[in-house]
Amino acid sequence: MTPPAVTAPALESVCGAIADELPAVVPAFLPAPVVGGLAAEARRRDAAGDFRAARVGRGDSRVERDDIRGDRTLWLDEAMPTRAEVPLWCALEALRAAVNAATLLGLFSFEGHYAIYPPGACYRRHRDRFRDDDARVLTCVIYLNDRWTRFDGGALRIYLGGRDVRDVPPVGGTLVCFPAERYEHEVLPAKRDRLALTGWFLRRG
Repeated sequence: MTPPAVTAPALESVCGAIADELPAVVPAFLPAPVVGGLAAEARRRDAAGDFRAARVGRGDSRVERDDIRGDRTLWLDEAMPTRAEVPLWCALEALRAAVNAATLLGLFSFEGHYAIYPPGACYRRHRDRFRDDDARVLTCVIYLNDRWTRFDGGALRIYLGGRDVRDVPPVGGTLVCFPAERYEHEVLPAKRDRLALTGWFLRRG
């Protein structure tokens, strides 16, 4: 079966925001059947013990700090996607090509992982680009949660500058995309498991 395409309006919405160096928030970026398949894949792999506690830092200094970051993660493998992941990679490639056509960012590849936040877990305020490595150009998050409401919590809080913030609830299918070096952000605690795909478009090394 041919994987469903991301709609042109969705791609245009992301490109317009990124061209203005603003966060893009696009509901229903992925259709519900694809989101459901990815959520089921994440839960299956988590039940099989494939996820690991996330760590903070880089290289030899990476450590588990659940007071800073409390999610479990599993990295994606573009070379060996599962059936559920094929539409995701098609969507990401369409997004990469569209952003490159609309900007001069020169996005080359994508790296990312599943992330499961258990109830009460958070990720403290941070920026996604390392101080000594500018490979990460765009942060992308796609949510995999079913029937999420504002009472469930778990918003992504983006710090826009000064006292301005934007809280994005993790509703299934929503894409959030923003320049990795520009915006600090945090994951607020949720009342139930919070599933997402998180990653970065990279420039050529």
